Amino acid sequence: MYHFCTYFDQHYLDKGLALYHSLTAHCSPFRLWILCMDEITYGILMEMKLPRVQLISLLDFESDDPRLLDAKQNRSLIEYYFTCTPSLPLYVMDHDPEVDIITYVDADLYFFSSIEPIFQELGNLSVLIIGHRFPPSLKYREIFGIFNVGMLSFRRDNNGLECLHWWRDRCLEWCYDRIENDRFADQKYLDDWPDRFAGVVVLEQKGAGLAPWNLANYVYSGKNTELLIDGQPIILYHFHGVKRINRWLYDTNVIEYEIRLPEIVKQRLYTPYLMELNQVNHHLEKYFGNNFWKNQSIRGPIEAHISLQKKICNMLKTWRYPLKYFQKCVNNDLILNWK
Repeated sequence: MYHFCTYFDQHYLDKGLALYHSLTAHCSPFRLWILCMDEITYGILMEMKLPRVQLISLLDFESDDPRLLDAKQNRSLIEYYFTCTPSLPLYVMDHDPEVDIITYVDADLYFFSSIEPIFQELGNLSVLIIGHRFPPSLKYREIFGIFNVGMLSFRRDNNGLECLHWWRDRCLEWCYDRIENDRFADQKYLDDWPDRFAGVVVLEQKGAGLAPWNLANYVYSGKNTELLIDGQPIILYHFHGVKRINRWLYDTNVIEYEIRLPEIVKQRLYTPYLMELNQVNHHLEKYFGNNFWKNQSIRGPIEAHISLQKKICNMLKTWRYPLKYFQKCVNNDLILNWK
């Protein structure tokens, strides 16, 4: 049995459900623990009664944790979410003694093939982390962390628990959305784990940990309907920054990482994911009405449009591509992109 945990609120509800569907397709057997960061999310997921899902209400999560509640008083909403990251795997282990390995996953991850190679690489060791794998042009971004918090595994042994408790203590002490004294949010703390703790595995699977910030590292090809990265199947992708601007327009956010998406990546990676989000959004309209997309940004739709306008203006100033930002996707949806 694989055990995963994640957290999200109503703004990431569609992404969290897409993650669940991808686990259902490519991981068996599994249990997914979901920390619902607001009552709306908890109520909707309770009504859905998803198989293999264990819900955690925010009230239950916080009720016996005064240190977490103290930290909540001096942080923004997103900073508090970051603070909760290491507390969630510990909560799962405390409430289910049968969990031997708990894997935290961000809600905007999506699995495309079997997860087994990831855990084969973990083997009998204690902690698994994944590097950002920045290309040379983006090495400066390591100021935000050498490793990414998108997916981490911890075994219930001395090494795994020591690492997890240490991480939680650090995040309770300081976890802010800024760079300060070699710290950044919950992520920069991971930098020295391979040296600080025993039993840490840095994942080498190319098909796991793929994200917009390292797409430029690899060569892509197709096999039937599958997308291969340097000849290997893609296991999971981190759809960081994907935003639905309105009912027909998505912002992929890849421009932030100074790349152009290869056509095969658009069609075999982003298109299936956006199709999944479309289906989930259609189902969620039962709860939110047909304007659910307006709930999908913490900043709100007006701020999201302003952000989009700024991106386009910056691209016109600094990039030499013609004004072809929009590529038609399935079901008359549009994905923000350029050729």
